[in-house]
Amino acid sequence: MAWSEHQLHRWLARRPRPKCLKTPLGHDAAQLRGGSDAVLCVDACVEGVHFDAATAPSMVGRKAAARALSDLAACGATPRALLLGLRAPGEAGSRRLQAMIVGLDRFGQEHGAPLVGGDTCCAPGPVGLTVTALGSLARGQKALSRAGGRAGDLLLLTGPVGGSRAARHLSFEPRLKEGRMLVQAGVRAMMDVSDGLALDCDRLARQSGLALDLDLGRIPVHADARRAAKSDGRSALEHALNDGEDYELLALLPRGKRAMLESGGLLEQFSCIGQARKSSSPGLFLCQGESCDQWSGTGGWLHGA
Repeated sequence: MAWSEHQLHRWLARRPRPKCLKTPLGHDAAQLRGGSDAVLCVDACVEGVHFDAATAPSMVGRKAAARALSDLAACGATPRALLLGLRAPGEAGSRRLQAMIVGLDRFGQEHGAPLVGGDTCCAPGPVGLTVTALGSLARGQKALSRAGGRAGDLLLLTGPVGGSRAARHLSFEPRLKEGRMLVQAGVRAMMDVSDGLALDCDRLARQSGLALDLDLGRIPVHADARRAAKSDGRSALEHALNDGEDYELLALLPRGKRAMLESGGLLEQFSCIGQARKSSSPGLFLCQGESCDQWSGTGGWLHGA
């Protein structure tokens, strides 16, 4: 029987919260209790899912590192180190694997997180890189999760979305600086856009127990989405909502903090694309003008779907 990412997430959410865990369950990164400022996250990068067999090995390593660092960005952490779990079939070739590792380490070092250890395994099937990222928080800073939003919060997005498969999914920059900036501005909840803007907005809304009204007219659509629309017949907005692997940040900002962002000229760097409200039906609502309809739940990337 095939597995479903949605069902697996719901099952995981019902597990007892470990006493050592300071952040809520359901976020991509975790902060532990006991006075530590360390934040941990892990991300997989698998051939045939996240990259093609023909992808340059150095770019595979870069992407694997960047995906994990993006999770640190989503809680406002500063990267410190990377660990790699590498599994590959015997025929993968040493030079190819070495180039992946070098690409991963080089990108990690550029962001203050060198590769410091890991494990390797020879096994049949596709190449897979599982990267654990270690980050740290500023003194007194609380790690953000997806669950802190409140009614009235503004929904911010750090950059344009859609069409990432053209090549951007391999070369994106994790929004580390923007994540720390948003934490300083007082956002209550944050996550990165990896599986599609609509799907990830819906996740953010449900984790906070809110409805998110997404203003379709305010979504910054990437030029890659417009180019993709010309070739496949889907609209650029469809690409922006569903393509995923944009790795921009979604954040919920208290409305009262908006003036501070504006006065500092920081709000110009982000797009305000919606707001949160109380609802008996938590989730994403797509809005055009005065009309808002609950998202159908189709689109985006769901493992096992």
